[in-house]
Amino acid sequence: MIDWSHEARRAIVPPGPNGVFGAENYGNKFPGEAAVYMGIVHAAIYDAALAIEGGYQPYAIALDVPRGTSPAAAVATAAHHTLIGLQPALGLTAAQLAVLDGRYASYLAAIPDSHDKAAGIAVGERVAQAVLALRAGDGRERNPQLGDLNPPPPGPGVWSSGGGAALGLRLPGMKPLALDRASQFRPDGPTPLTSRAYAIDFDESAAFGRADSVARHDDQTAQALFWTDHDLRQWNDGMLALAADARLGLLDTARMLALAHVSGGDAMIACFDAKYSYWFWRPFQAIPHAAEDGNEATTADATWQPLRPTPPFPEYPSAHACHTTAVAEALQAFFGPHRVAFTLDSRATGTTHRFRSLHEVIRDVNDARVLAGFHFRHSDEDGSALGRQVAHYVARHRFRRLE
Repeated sequence: MIDWSHEARRAIVPPGPNGVFGAENYGNKFPGEAAVYMGIVHAAIYDAALAIEGGYQPYAIALDVPRGTSPAAAVATAAHHTLIGLQPALGLTAAQLAVLDGRYASYLAAIPDSHDKAAGIAVGERVAQAVLALRAGDGRERNPQLGDLNPPPPGPGVWSSGGGAALGLRLPGMKPLALDRASQFRPDGPTPLTSRAYAIDFDESAAFGRADSVARHDDQTAQALFWTDHDLRQWNDGMLALAADARLGLLDTARMLALAHVSGGDAMIACFDAKYSYWFWRPFQAIPHAAEDGNEATTADATWQPLRPTPPFPEYPSAHACHTTAVAEALQAFFGPHRVAFTLDSRATGTTHRFRSLHEVIRDVNDARVLAGFHFRHSDEDGSALGRQVAHYVARHRFRRLE
């Protein structure tokens, strides 16, 4: 189970140059779409585990399987075949496909041949077929251009790609994994440019998010950089460690991961629906052009630059806040009211952080995106509210125990 969650993550979120997972190395693997693919594969892993153990609602298919069916063969086949079936949208190269096929073959070869193994393979095949059929025509094969999303005219408050690449264009049109529609929990929008609330957020990002900030302490800089790793890599590794520490069995681990990754995937779909509805500008655009925002309380600074290169899509709401909160709230729903301590590492900083609770992780991320100069505070707060709504919806409607 854990092996094939790792394999899914490695296929969906491979490291960039020199093992780096940061924003400048996203390519086709940027967190938005990658979160959706992780949700799809982990839903398949869940259904394969559920076929063996039973007791919960299936995601795509309910199966009656022979006693003794190999769970290892079922999970590996469901994960592998679903990953292959997500091509070409997943963007695996021929070499990556060969590696994935080789790992699957080696994994199966380590399981002694038997009727139980054959039954497990058959279960995995049927689960993958059902999940991929459910996702047929889900929008992942579309290739919209920026102009297809009806951008507003350029001006104050409007994000611009500056002629460069823009990411996340497929997401507003993708079929959610559990939500009824992408806009189901669309937030109310960014604060008005002329408001006092906007000026307060503006000043905070201007002071703490600039590359050469004198207001940001060294530990805050480290906090900002910690979260520039690819958060799917961070979260999946952390969740697998959590499952091992909690000594979760096959189905509980699969259910925990499916609940978290489906929530995270839908949070990204919902988040980018909002991003490309509001088109709000980033601090790196807003601060140098503050003279044009109509707010007497903001001051332009033509020299302002963020701590790190800003991800190429609109500012509101914060995608990291949407995703992190959705995953954290899904985990909290899984474990119930108990406080869940959590450990995550970052390859961007080479450090490991121990969080006393899942809500502490959410606060850390929301602060970090301001400290990095990527976001305004209101965007983080609304992103977290969106992620929370998504996770609560998924927990109420999916992966439930049978009565």
